[in-house]
Amino acid sequence: MTTTAPHSTYKGPVIERVGIVGCGTMGAGIAEISARAGLDVRIAVSSDASAARGRRRILGSLDRAVAKGRVDEADRDAALARIDFTTDLAGLADRQLVVESVKEDEQVKREVFTFLDKVVTDPEAILATNTSSLSVARLARVTERSGHVVGIHFFNPVPVLPLVEIVPSVLTERDITERAARFVTDTLGKTVIEAPDRAGFVINALLFPYLLSAIRMVDTGLATAETIDRGMELGCSHPLGPLRLADLIGLDTTAAIAEAMYEETKEPLYAPPSLLLRMVECGILGKKSGRGFYNYA
Repeated sequence: MTTTAPHSTYKGPVIERVGIVGCGTMGAGIAEISARAGLDVRIAVSSDASAARGRRRILGSLDRAVAKGRVDEADRDAALARIDFTTDLAGLADRQLVVESVKEDEQVKREVFTFLDKVVTDPEAILATNTSSLSVARLARVTERSGHVVGIHFFNPVPVLPLVEIVPSVLTERDITERAARFVTDTLGKTVIEAPDRAGFVINALLFPYLLSAIRMVDTGLATAETIDRGMELGCSHPLGPLRLADLIGLDTTAAIAEAMYEETKEPLYAPPSLLLRMVECGILGKKSGRGFYNYA
């Protein structure tokens, strides 16, 4: 059963130094909220160009927060000062918590965890994955500290959405699960639910059949993206229709999550529609590529 995580009684070391692997949309968001919470944040990226893009992404989000009155300029500047970048995963050696946020590819994530296991020196450190759908246990097994690996699944946009899924595997030590939950609630100010280590966890297991069904409706010509989204927004009070939401998530990410859930469950409702796969093959990835079910140029 999935329940809201109980209030933690864990008395271990307070997390002050956070490492993040990857600075795409999700990694940048995790870095931003960590820095705004007063933490020392170091982001590992593949190149100096990636670091520059990541810094621009974080600054843009903070500037929007300033414009909306959620953050003042002094806090924005202080948050930016707490973030630095490295192009070497070994630069995360002294981190107390490292969150992997690379693309939704199990082999890539396994390689990251294999390396982190070798370089992170703190025996109390938590190694976390922000995966949306992959098995936390399979990622944990490539390390020599599988009990310290846990899923911490944020939602996009990270600075705005309050929910985080904490996903322990059958290998995760209970103290680590509680420490991760306490960090997310007490330090980052998010709301936690504890989810099982099964494809899609809780939220995506519910959400993705809905998104994929909407894509199938477009694929078969039953309705246009505009009709579907307008119907769900105005008829069901959804803040965002399913096709706009898929564009926001990223169609490549949507396809990867669907494929992972279908691979584990073999449930037809999780199978990615052919239209989605064709769009991804052609580089039509949603808002981040400028085109998806809608144009964003």
